[in-house]
Amino acid sequence: MTSTYGELRAQLAALTTEAFRPELAEIDRLPTAEIARLMNAEDATVPAAVAAQLPRIAAAVDATAERMARGGRLVYAGAGTAGRLGVLDASECPPTFNTDPSQVVGLIAGGPDAIATSVEGAEDSKELAAGDLDRLGLGSLDTVVGVSASGRTPYAVGAVEHARARGALTIGLACNAGSALAAAAEHGIEVVVGPELLTGSTRLKSGTAQKLVLNMISTITMIRLGKTYGNLMVDVRASNEKLRARSRRIVSLATGAGDEDIESALAAAGGEVKTAILMLLADVDAATATRRLERADGHLRTALT
Repeated sequence: MTSTYGELRAQLAALTTEAFRPELAEIDRLPTAEIARLMNAEDATVPAAVAAQLPRIAAAVDATAERMARGGRLVYAGAGTAGRLGVLDASECPPTFNTDPSQVVGLIAGGPDAIATSVEGAEDSKELAAGDLDRLGLGSLDTVVGVSASGRTPYAVGAVEHARARGALTIGLACNAGSALAAAAEHGIEVVVGPELLTGSTRLKSGTAQKLVLNMISTITMIRLGKTYGNLMVDVRASNEKLRARSRRIVSLATGAGDEDIESALAAAGGEVKTAILMLLADVDAATATRRLERADGHLRTALT
């Protein structure tokens, strides 16, 4: 047991995300405003680290969108903070893009309970990741994104290895260079943000970097799938008063139509924003607009032309 912990300590000591910063050793003695300034300055370095990986991110997105267009799913797999960020991104896709809850899935080591509380030992199991993916019925059209700041978390690495063996597309998102996770995936993305303000607290810069990249993966994939018209969320699901008001505003911005025409189109379209926009811009009825969208695989711009 002692040798195992010794090996793990040596692995962690070699990671950039775990590095100790002597210049911050007395941060707890600084005024609150100065600590806030330091944190803000640290966070400001993250976008540049993400920018260095944009070609790799774009290639991963294009590959993901191509498979999802043929019926595949997007699956995030991670432990701790990384797993929670994946679950968060997945849970926001249905209300934003009207995706089915099964289309974008977030897996976290230890299951749903691990979202709020730590599940001991769950992140250390590659087998647990394989079992979670098997329960989804993973197929060759699916994409699995392993997320781990260290790039060595067994659950994330195991998810990518298992998914790749099943013929799925694999993406490895880490915050250390030369990571096992990126090496295991077809598309390795390593956003190296450097040592954290608090030694090893990868919910900070690493977590911010992961959130930015996951935003890109899901958002740009949905743009490629026709879930937007320009920068308008035309597939938004109007499930509450705020979103119903937003739906009307989106139709107005896309068409310039008056309130009465918008209300009439949305009523005829059953609340479907994309259908209502096509009705107003192409001057067709709801049934015709629906057929055009079906022929265009849901791409509003294509249906208009």
